[in-house]
Amino acid sequence: MTAPAVRLSGITKRFGPVVANDAVDLEIPAGTIHGIIGENGAGKSTLVSVLYGFHRADEGRIEIDGRPAEIRDSADAIALGIGMVHQHFMLVPNFTVLENVMLGAEGGWRLAGGARGARAALARLGAEHGLEIDPEAEVGGLAVGLQQRVEILKALFRGARILILDEPTGVLTPEETTRFFGLLATLKARGVTVLLITHKLGEVMAATDGVSVMRGGRMVAHRVTAETGPEELARLMMGRDIAAPARPAASAPGTAPALEARGLGWRDRRGVACLEAVDLALRPGEILGLAGVAGNGQSELLDLLAGLMPPQAGEIRIGARRITAADPADPAEMRRLGLAHVPEDRHRRGLVLAMEAAENAVLGYHHGPQAGPPGRLSPAAMRAHCARLMARHGVRPEAPSLRAAAFSGGNQQRLVMGREIEADPAVLLIGQPTRGVDIGGIAALHEQILGLRAKGCAILLVSVELDEILALSDRVAVMAAGRIVAEFPCAEATRERIGLAMAGIPETPGAAAAMAGPGAAGPAGGGGGGPGPADPRH
Repeated sequence: MTAPAVRLSGITKRFGPVVANDAVDLEIPAGTIHGIIGENGAGKSTLVSVLYGFHRADEGRIEIDGRPAEIRDSADAIALGIGMVHQHFMLVPNFTVLENVMLGAEGGWRLAGGARGARAALARLGAEHGLEIDPEAEVGGLAVGLQQRVEILKALFRGARILILDEPTGVLTPEETTRFFGLLATLKARGVTVLLITHKLGEVMAATDGVSVMRGGRMVAHRVTAETGPEELARLMMGRDIAAPARPAASAPGTAPALEARGLGWRDRRGVACLEAVDLALRPGEILGLAGVAGNGQSELLDLLAGLMPPQAGEIRIGARRITAADPADPAEMRRLGLAHVPEDRHRRGLVLAMEAAENAVLGYHHGPQAGPPGRLSPAAMRAHCARLMARHGVRPEAPSLRAAAFSGGNQQRLVMGREIEADPAVLLIGQPTRGVDIGGIAALHEQILGLRAKGCAILLVSVELDEILALSDRVAVMAAGRIVAEFPCAEATRERIGLAMAGIPETPGAAAAMAGPGAAGPAGGGGGGPGPADPRH
């Protein structure tokens, strides 16, 4: 019998008193796609970090292709043919594709010769694996899906035969996710063994041959994917059945908007129109869901409403305040006006990763009582506030003095959500609230959002997960090419109608039938659907 590509036996890893991995066993057949699932903090990332050499196991044994392997650092892992693509990409934005791929593997001090070899290798790898890309393109200007392609090429360029992918679809649009699954099939056909870390059970069922489940640092189950289903996997992950939060009856939103935008317009530095004549109203006790293919103006709209950049045309009204290009407001003023913001990118906009969780828990609110007495920051007060926040919002571990970078992505998201919810806002802007969050965490976050709605908060929910939009929204608006092109009451918002609007197709009986016909895949979070309107920035 062929030896497994990876065999882990009794892997144990401790961080002080915390046992992140507890005698974990795992075996991955060569040339297969194997999923590892588990809730946030289950130990998945620690386990693959041991395999890739970021951490050294305190106990246990690693075998690669049937032979014992000592992996002291990532250089050892790379030499053994192991590559890793991280959830948050490790790329230099102002370098070209070629320069990023060569970085750390320049091929000697004569860079010209190394560059020629790397360029030829990229062309060969692109043709073999369906990863074609312009080697001279600047990485910072590439769409997220193409940046991920660069990360995979980096690993293959270094000879990876075993590829670890940590939450690879967390930042992808549904269309990019569909293309990504095709890429995984190509890699498997070429003999690459893929280890897929994900929270999305639909992706596990669609892409993997086998799946292993972690809970509380232990490996609790192994399954052949074709012999299990999402319900069993969810129970194994959580140790219990997960019920969707009960949605309260439709609210009677206040008639006067808590926040209103009229004719908002904004162009980027190249003159490309990202927003054109956008009107919207957020009313107390109501959730407005904003759907659309990523890159059609949703991010710019959130930034304008949060005060991160001023409108170039139109106006925003919140309370008695009128915000225009001539009289802008910054984020601090927007917070004073009762607006809270959960940004789409928690690393770039929501957290300072090098700071303690307690410090992050008061970011933007550090002049308030949660940070200490007036005029003075109190570490003790911040840690006490953070401990309460962690207990209420399920942040694990409950360690206020731990740096934000040490938490899993899902727990970082809980920390950001908890900080903004604890401010008791009148208006809440939420961008991609459950990106990288496990199914139990998703249910908890949805319950918190609905609880704010019941208290009279006006909420704008931006999500690429169409199921999330439909589950939470009272009204659904659709953005395409920088405009709001359609709006429906929740009772009339179907996947087909939203999909037509996202694709810029006029709504007719024939068009709706085509969207709903056999083989049609809506542009939802489950993956699928055709491309949205052309986005000149991508």
